Amino acid sequence: MAKKKQTKKQSFEPLSNGVIAGAGEVVEQKIASTIETNFMPYAMSVIMSRAIPEIDGFKPSHRKLLYTMYKMGLLTGARTKSANIVGSTMKLNPHGDQAIYDTMVRLSRGYEALLHPYIDSKGNFGKFYSRDMAWAASRYTEAKLDPICNELFKDIDRDTVDFVDNYDNTMKEPTLLPASYPSVLVNANTGIAVGMASNICSFNLREICETTASLIRDPDHDIISTLPAPDFSGGAQIIYNEEAIREIYETGRGSVRVRSIYEYDKKQNCIDITAIPPTTNIEVIIERIIDLVKSGKIKEISDIRDETGIAGLKITIDLKRGVDPEKLMQKLFKLTTLEDSFSCNFNVLIGGVPMVLGVKDLLNEWIAFRIECIRRRTYFDLNKKKDKLHLLKGLKLILLDIDKAVRIVRETDEEAEVVPNLMIGFGIDKIQAEYVAEIKLRHLNREYILKRTDEIEQLEKDIADLESILASKARVKTIIVRELREVAEKYGKDRKCPLLHISSLADDYSPEDDIPDYPVHLFFTEEGYFKKITPQSLRMSGEQKLKENDRIVYTTETTNNTDLLFFTNLCQVYKAKVSDFPDTKASVFGDYIPAKLQMDEGEKAVFMLKTKDYSGFLLFAFENGKVAKVDLKAYETKTNRKKLINAYSDKSPLAGIGYCREDKEFVLTSSAGRMLLLHSGAISLKTTKNTQGVAVMKLKKGHRLMSIEPYKDGRFSKPSRYRTRSLPAAGALPSSEDEATQLSII
Repeated sequence: MAKKKQTKKQSFEPLSNGVIAGAGEVVEQKIASTIETNFMPYAMSVIMSRAIPEIDGFKPSHRKLLYTMYKMGLLTGARTKSANIVGSTMKLNPHGDQAIYDTMVRLSRGYEALLHPYIDSKGNFGKFYSRDMAWAASRYTEAKLDPICNELFKDIDRDTVDFVDNYDNTMKEPTLLPASYPSVLVNANTGIAVGMASNICSFNLREICETTASLIRDPDHDIISTLPAPDFSGGAQIIYNEEAIREIYETGRGSVRVRSIYEYDKKQNCIDITAIPPTTNIEVIIERIIDLVKSGKIKEISDIRDETGIAGLKITIDLKRGVDPEKLMQKLFKLTTLEDSFSCNFNVLIGGVPMVLGVKDLLNEWIAFRIECIRRRTYFDLNKKKDKLHLLKGLKLILLDIDKAVRIVRETDEEAEVVPNLMIGFGIDKIQAEYVAEIKLRHLNREYILKRTDEIEQLEKDIADLESILASKARVKTIIVRELREVAEKYGKDRKCPLLHISSLADDYSPEDDIPDYPVHLFFTEEGYFKKITPQSLRMSGEQKLKENDRIVYTTETTNNTDLLFFTNLCQVYKAKVSDFPDTKASVFGDYIPAKLQMDEGEKAVFMLKTKDYSGFLLFAFENGKVAKVDLKAYETKTNRKKLINAYSDKSPLAGIGYCREDKEFVLTSSAGRMLLLHSGAISLKTTKNTQGVAVMKLKKGHRLMSIEPYKDGRFSKPSRYRTRSLPAAGALPSSEDEATQLSII
């Protein structure tokens, strides 16, 4: 029996001579345990502490930056140099000054990426819609907190959220910010973690506050009635599709189509684009349009330039004379990112667990978080007022005999005995006695004490009110609703993105619109050569030029706007359009399909089919005697895919392919010479492309199915000889009359 292999454990303990034990040794470790030990903690750290936002709407890097600015007094003070802010933030976020400054730029007003920026900036902070417009270094720019941050830090010093130690235990930082509005949905947030990502779109502050308030009052509130769609800082048009919006609201996933806003200047004959989707930038759009012009796909444009300036974003497109600007823009929307989709993935950390939530669920989580903040704030205030009431009640007892208090203090020999003597003399506790003992001599008069004790009645009312708030969830919710309305009234803005209903859109541009449509003749040869010839050219041509031993196996008449399917010997199908091929003549070989369509090595086309509507079906005959009937719709794709794998089954070699729009008869021929008339209606239709089919022809050992071809009337003198009532069938040998007919055809 083989000995079990021993695995040494790593040891990094230094010996007395300073050499590390085990250094240089190759140690075997299981890959699973290595990944679990090393990679999993890293993945969890990225998810929990870097890439995914929490219910307050912030990632740790955002929260550390804003809290640092708050502690620097930048909520009410003047602006300070960005470099100063970055340096101070490193006390909480030791990830390098450049990473901190990049975060700061994105949160700034100057960058224009957020609907409601958190940082009031001064200087060049770049623009989110430009790749090349870089921001200035931190030593040149200045910043402070925007007024809306009052709502983020409101009551943060009243025990509304938990605080933890920073990385070196020298100061405290909040785990969350007690935002008084759902900031998680008001500003866009994107993050890529390990194995998951988050992409939250922004919503209008006023609409979010109204929706949250309505949801608090009515848990069954239809949020789409008060929150019609997202809103982006760039101000582009949102193509409103209620079904798509509801999917995002319910599942937290989906996409929103966003279209650029443009104006046509008739006098200058140019188009001015003034707003673009948040997922693209000026340079990408201009580069794409230039490529389209160079490739000849767009011929209506004479010039394009970036005219972005102080007034904001502006891309100008000069048109050629006689161009319809509406049709051109429809084409640009289709071919460029002037119209793009914002993919939503509402992945948020809830209690340290990443969850993908719909808008309603996310708002309910925020409401629960805010209820806890209000309760903690109320409890904090209640304890403060109770402590103060307790002190004032002790002070009230002093009012009964001020002279006695003075006499106790004066007649006490030792300072340490003052508090115990006051406790005995007035029947008060130690805390009250300490408070009385610390009163200045000038305040030991009736007027001062009466003014202070007048607060007792109001404190008792306040305490009763705070206790009733803690006892009533409804009152807590009322406070939240009131604060939401105050935020909406103070910071709310009109919607930036107008809604463009999908039903009002003009017909989408299709590349086929630019393709001239005219009749053509198509020819396909056994060796894989393809020709497209116009009727006029065909009439003027002589014989077809073919390679030696090559022959035409397929010919048809169609138009230039037709799809072509080329099935290959490697179970793949390549899709093309007739317009992809140039008009040619009969006197040339034509295009070699494997080279034209960039097929794999050793791959060749064995069957060609033309279609416009993908109607009908295909019959795949295999050498093992099986036939598969596949709906041609199975090869129709929404995207313009050029290659489909698993086009048919690879369990047995292919004998041939047949096509028809309606059921009809086909002739199957075996290597034994037997023939079978098969009606395609006897085989059930499948939508799975690589189905193995059903047994149709019985074959003796060593024989195989050779071919399948449509049956033509008159081919057999007695067709019933080759038909069968049940499948599979062996078929019949051709009669002498049919053999003679076959020979005459050949």
